Amino acid sequence: MSLVYSTETGRMCPSCRQPVACCGCKAASVPLGDGNVRVARQTKGRGGKCVTVVKGLALDAAALAVLGKQLRTACGSGGTVKDGVIEVQGDHCDLIMDVLAKQGHRPKRAGG
Repeated sequence: MSLVYSTETGRMCPSCRQPVACCGCKAASVPLGDGNVRVARQTKGRGGKCVTVVKGLALDAAALAVLGKQLRTACGSGGTVKDGVIEVQGDHCDLIMDVLAKQGHRPKRAGG
């Protein structure tokens, strides 16, 4: 068995057994998404505020951060990238789907 998590350093890389933050191998840069891009609007747990959530992008962390910045700029609002999910403040599903389609992704609308 190998160490998966340490309270001192956090998550550990499964191949080199170093902390993910210090990992130099390619195993840490595996994309989190499955390639099925889903765009949804959520309000749960946000005090009634609406956010647009983009999940399933098969990009590494750096490319996901760049795409998140592009989407926030296109929408003219704030947001964040957490755990492989892009969150943009406000209801911008249609605009985000247009931007993703122009970049070659095939987004689908999720939720109601």
